[in-house]
Amino acid sequence: MTSNLQSFRTKPRVFILSDISNEPDDAESLCRYLLYANQFETEGLVACTSTWMKTKVCPQDMSKIIDAYAGAVENLNKHVHPDWQYPAAEHLRGLIRKGAETYGMSAVGDDIPISPGAELLYERVVAPSNQPLWVLCWGGTNVLAQVLLKIDHKFSPEDSARLMSRLRVYAISDQDDTGAWIRNNFPDIFYIASVHGWNQYGLAAWTGISGDKYYGFDQGGPDFTKMEKQWIKENIQIGPLGSAYPDYLFIPEGDTPTFLYLIQNGLGISEFPEYGSWGGRYVRTDASSSGLNSNHYSDAVDRVKGLDGKTYTSNHATIWRWRDAFQNDFAARIQWTLGDDLTKANHHPVISINDATGIAPVKIEAEAGSTVTLDASKTYDPDQNDKLTFAWYHYRDPTATQWWVEAEVAELTIKKLDHEGRKVEVTLPSPEKCAVDLMSRQPAEKGQLLHLILEVTDDGIPALTSYRRVLIQATNKKLLGGGKGADAIGEVMKDL
Repeated sequence: MTSNLQSFRTKPRVFILSDISNEPDDAESLCRYLLYANQFETEGLVACTSTWMKTKVCPQDMSKIIDAYAGAVENLNKHVHPDWQYPAAEHLRGLIRKGAETYGMSAVGDDIPISPGAELLYERVVAPSNQPLWVLCWGGTNVLAQVLLKIDHKFSPEDSARLMSRLRVYAISDQDDTGAWIRNNFPDIFYIASVHGWNQYGLAAWTGISGDKYYGFDQGGPDFTKMEKQWIKENIQIGPLGSAYPDYLFIPEGDTPTFLYLIQNGLGISEFPEYGSWGGRYVRTDASSSGLNSNHYSDAVDRVKGLDGKTYTSNHATIWRWRDAFQNDFAARIQWTLGDDLTKANHHPVISINDATGIAPVKIEAEAGSTVTLDASKTYDPDQNDKLTFAWYHYRDPTATQWWVEAEVAELTIKKLDHEGRKVEVTLPSPEKCAVDLMSRQPAEKGQLLHLILEVTDDGIPALTSYRRVLIQATNKKLLGGGKGADAIGEVMKDL
């Protein structure tokens, strides 16, 4: 029954800016995005320019992919919860617009008319809504820059700030000269982007989706098997929508992390980039105490065991660590496009922890050194016959404030209470390990926020994974575990 499939509380509002047809990867990302379109409220599809295609835009190529989606949407709707159906192709076609057909800041100015794409984005920003609007930037950002300048000029400072507070931006690095202009002139806008030397994209976290061979990072760590052209040919380039998915030229789907970040699978929490998700992990760029902090987030690192058994510490690893799961997810959804028989395709496990079903994080407050019990016994697979595998693990990187995770974040102890691991006991570190300030060594009543992930994978073909994040707030009500502080980090660390 489709009513047993995963459902959601809300749909993120999404507005896409794409330099589609500068190379194949934007078309690839749009094909994949449409397979998740039931999870999003898509509000705009704008063809824009970039440093790679400076004087033309190609909205017609968006239309071609929507045409391919039209042949798949009926089958897709048979494989999702009845309350979370896919949008009609006609609706999506009506969201396609042109951005400015010129490069970067040449489209931005007091006397320069804004583009049709910017007009649509402006309408979406000023429209009343209690949900933020996610602007996903797959190319240049001059469409967004046009809108911000118009809002800044048209509204009072207070109203302008209120409208801009609705925006959330995830940009695939800077692909024209407006990205830096936006962050410098509108530092309060929530803005995720890798910052690095111009055109040095191999340094960016988003290339972790597929760029390890092309750019040569983390060699031996990521498994490239499910990015090979043969795998894609056999598993993705099939059916009405998959047939519109082009062969990649450099790396496949460099823009896809923008919406993988928003996928509602129980792992990511969009308002907290530092928590990590399929779209990577990011932290605030400016941590100044001047009161002028920007709301910009840039690359963080994860420590991940690779295919070769070695541990890799990199920004790329914040994405490639999830590659097997997100590629299986992609392939499974392509299978949904091929037919309407629910019994002939795989669907995601639905996780319940302590009787709470859904994708929202489970929040627990517990004393340092204490033990809590977590029960996922009511987790089920909607395909009924699939066997489920339960993996609980401590995701330590989001708690750390630096690279030296081992010194700063002690391990949670996880003990299975049954053979499958549906039920576990979790013991927090002692107060001196999770509720004492690193430098002053003063005990804190409210200690670290610890991240426990439950990963449930079925044995369908392809295997599908769902997640649930447990946020454990360590407390230390008796203020135990304090010690002698120091002015220098080296003095503190040698005593730990």
